[in-house]
Amino acid sequence: MILDDLDRMKSIDKSNMLLDIQTLPDQLQNAWHIAGQHELPEFKNLEGVTISGMGGSAIGADILAAYVSDKSTIPVNVFRGYTLPEWVKGSKQLVICSSHSGNTEETVSVFEEALKRKCSLVAVSRNGRIRELALQNNVPFIQFQHDGQPRSAVGFSFGILLNIFSRLRLIPEQAEQITRSFKAMKKMIVDVDIHVPVVKNLAKRIAGQAFDRQPVIIGAEHLEPIARRWKTQINEIAKGWAGFEFIPEANHNTLAGLEFPEVVLSKLYALFLSSESYHPRNGKRFNLTFDQFMVAGLCTDKIVLPKGDKLDEIWRFLILGDYISYYLAMMYEVDPTPIESLESFKIAMKS
Repeated sequence: MILDDLDRMKSIDKSNMLLDIQTLPDQLQNAWHIAGQHELPEFKNLEGVTISGMGGSAIGADILAAYVSDKSTIPVNVFRGYTLPEWVKGSKQLVICSSHSGNTEETVSVFEEALKRKCSLVAVSRNGRIRELALQNNVPFIQFQHDGQPRSAVGFSFGILLNIFSRLRLIPEQAEQITRSFKAMKKMIVDVDIHVPVVKNLAKRIAGQAFDRQPVIIGAEHLEPIARRWKTQINEIAKGWAGFEFIPEANHNTLAGLEFPEVVLSKLYALFLSSESYHPRNGKRFNLTFDQFMVAGLCTDKIVLPKGDKLDEIWRFLILGDYISYYLAMMYEVDPTPIESLESFKIAMKS
């Protein structure tokens, strides 16, 4: 029962990834306040927002886009890549370049292209080339301090964006929602933190089920990016393979793939992220899809959390997924912080 052996877990977690997870509520709240201290121009007659980022920066943008989809007065696009879509041009298009290091080559490329296309621009990073370009071109720049991995800075990559959207009046004021989410995350940590034994700890129980299996996380609407977040955290923290699916899209293809190959399906673990806030038709689809996974004989779980508003639900599910990924790393006895395969790939790309 390694998940109740605190000394053993501390010896595995050499860089204290656990602390990054435990302090996510504070990070989200700090991000909101940091962004509020930076001046923003009055961008007039905006017709769209494109958020450029990769990895941990992009997932914060994904969460933002999903959360504001029923609130924003203009379209919001998350872009992962080098070359902006052709329609993103001119001052009525706002491009927000978000990079943890400030040196992400795809995001730097987008920044330079947005300048040439005379888009409205905002830059977010710790430092790096993005900061240099922003200062050289008189572009609003929001800087934050974070010494950990980009994946553990999701509070910054989301909270700063939310503040920008709120201050530009693209969505209603969000200060109260941030406070509620902060409190909801703190409560979740009390329930699933390292000192809570397996028998009372939802995150440890799910990690135990996921051990030596391939998790597939299924979400809908505002929890779509959280399903993706769980997948990427299992990849980077637990060094494990994982997948994600979205409702209703999964009903148009994935259900047909629950037959073969049996040897692979027997190792899957389907995790359904449930919410009472889903559209009624998606709620029905969600339950029917869960039932079909069960009938197909897959190891399946439905994760149900107490009802809250969409933002605190997003963040409670997110931090639960981070804990699950952390506990899974402990079970595999792998340090959750290093990502040697990704670092070596970046070096290869520079050669």
